[in-house]
Amino acid sequence: MPADSPLLLVLELVGIFVFALSGGLVAVRKHLDIFGVLVLAGTTGLGGGFLRDVLIDATPPTALADWRYLLVPVAAGLTTFRFHPTLGRMERLVNIFDAAGLGLFCVTGALKALDHGLGPVPAALMGMVTGIGGGMARDLLAGRVPVVFSSELYATPALAGAAWAVLAQRQGWDVWVVALPGVAVCFGWRVLAIMRNWRAPVPSGPASV
Repeated sequence: MPADSPLLLVLELVGIFVFALSGGLVAVRKHLDIFGVLVLAGTTGLGGGFLRDVLIDATPPTALADWRYLLVPVAAGLTTFRFHPTLGRMERLVNIFDAAGLGLFCVTGALKALDHGLGPVPAALMGMVTGIGGGMARDLLAGRVPVVFSSELYATPALAGAAWAVLAQRQGWDVWVVALPGVAVCFGWRVLAIMRNWRAPVPSGPASV
């Protein structure tokens, strides 16, 4: 799938929007002002893709070269700022938006990395980085331990979705078979992990050494 594929563009913009919503909701819950909401929304929506583009030498990053990539997180941030009372009453909404963005970004990140000449394993890792990068930056700016470090299953579903996209793309399958199942694998795994409280293993015993 070429980097300028319409489907890839749509998936990235939708991913940016839902990730930015999650960032905006975190900002509202931290009682930040409108500037803080927009900053966290933009950071969450664009951070992973920005990092990916820098690492694969796709410069200037798409977020700086295409005005749509800047407009979408601003729209999401303003939407969150205006309608946060309604959004905030929905339990686990932040995590659901985050899971949706994770699924969309891990696929688009992996496919763009393949398009820029990376091999299957590095491309899958770039898909994972694209998915987790914005959320990590959001959590650090919000003064929280990044979700990816807190034993929640976060990076693993992203890697699984990216791996599917890489393998399907190399088989030459139809674009929908490449993208949508990869998104579904990551999103479904992440949502199940939230609902059933699945956790990654952590060290046992006392923390002191």
